Amino acid sequence: MFWTGGELGFDGTPEEIVSSVASLGVKCGQLGVHGVADLGPEAQEAWKAALDKYDVTVVTAFPGFAGESYASPQICTETVGFVPAATRAEREQRTYVVSDFAKALGIPGMASHIGCLPHDRSHPDYVGVRDLMQRVCDHCAKNGQTFALETGQEPGENLLQFLRDVDRENLGINFDPANLILYGFGGHMEALELVKDKLLTVHCKDGVYPPAKGEWGKETPLGEGAVGMDKFVAKLKEIGYTGPLTIEREIVGDAQREDILGAIALLERLRAA
Repeated sequence: MFWTGGELGFDGTPEEIVSSVASLGVKCGQLGVHGVADLGPEAQEAWKAALDKYDVTVVTAFPGFAGESYASPQICTETVGFVPAATRAEREQRTYVVSDFAKALGIPGMASHIGCLPHDRSHPDYVGVRDLMQRVCDHCAKNGQTFALETGQEPGENLLQFLRDVDRENLGINFDPANLILYGFGGHMEALELVKDKLLTVHCKDGVYPPAKGEWGKETPLGEGAVGMDKFVAKLKEIGYTGPLTIEREIVGDAQREDILGAIALLERLRAA
């Protein structure tokens, strides 16, 4: 997964960013769209030219939003995705802009963290996000796109219930096993079995559990955390998943590149097993 800039990317030109991705030897990925990234006609042309030049295919556009923070689980609950009511309308409009940007680039899918949903399905925030997602999915459908909800901020059964409540054919799941560990839920293999029929895309990321309630777990290089990548990839094969294995390593700098190269080698070995 690579970004248009911001905290998890670098502020280069589209050509510099895509060339860095291509130098890893990969041919596809997800594009994280920073909350204040310019998505106008000139930016669209620059991204299209860079992707064509380096023969890199973007399978999903992943909007981030201005004001989001993962500083702690509590702050995450208050700031991330569509759940915070104060920023919901603005973020809905930004999602439409990202969807249209993605359409211009020929990107067939969208995905996002929608936020920490209340467990009570009658809660005003749950209802508000449900209705918003129906509108977002309808907009994406007009653009020929799917929309995938990122796992992690609620247990698998809650996420599946939300999909049923939204009730849109183009809505599915971007499954990130590490998020279920980092957020302290666990049960990622059971969750994968539960949501397998709604699986659109996958993040390959690893991590360890939080040391205490109210804290984050720690992300690790792929294969060094609690996911169990051998079992995870084997499960993907078992359920018939044939889509891309998108590596996500949420650090920056030389260490990120080294860890991604290690992840590529690991996944190639596991995929061939």
